Amino acid sequence: MAFQILLNVFIAFVWMFLSNSFSSATFIIGYLLGLIMLFMLRRFFTSRFYLGRVWAVLKLGGIFIKELVAANIAVLKVILKPKLELRPAIFEMETELKQDWEITLLSLLITLTPGTVVVNVSEDRTKLYVHAIDFDNIDDAVDSIRSTFEKAILEVSRS
Repeated sequence: MAFQILLNVFIAFVWMFLSNSFSSATFIIGYLLGLIMLFMLRRFFTSRFYLGRVWAVLKLGGIFIKELVAANIAVLKVILKPKLELRPAIFEMETELKQDWEITLLSLLITLTPGTVVVNVSEDRTKLYVHAIDFDNIDDAVDSIRSTFEKAILEVSRS
């Protein structure tokens, strides 16, 4: 992926030098021409076309922002109730993620979401232990994490 990005930037600079115009508009045109050229030559690269992975990373960021806002609102509702009726829980969540950076990213995304904290990762790296401040159904919480964060991380890393 990094090679394709560097090649695309190199093509954009070559386009700037060939057109003898050093403006940002010429660079953007060269970058877009490079995208088209790399897309047409994508079968010669060992990895997939880099724009797909960039799109997956942007989707992961969007999912995180959406979940962050939703969790902030949920925690705010819990805090503003006149009587605190918290149902804290620590639950075990099995994960399909294998690489250390994938597990670390999932742990960070869960921890950065208000109301949840990853307490521990099992020795075999297949389970996360998550503390939640207020949950009705733990199975729903696990399914929610799997269908949002874990699925998006798998799209970034394995596709």
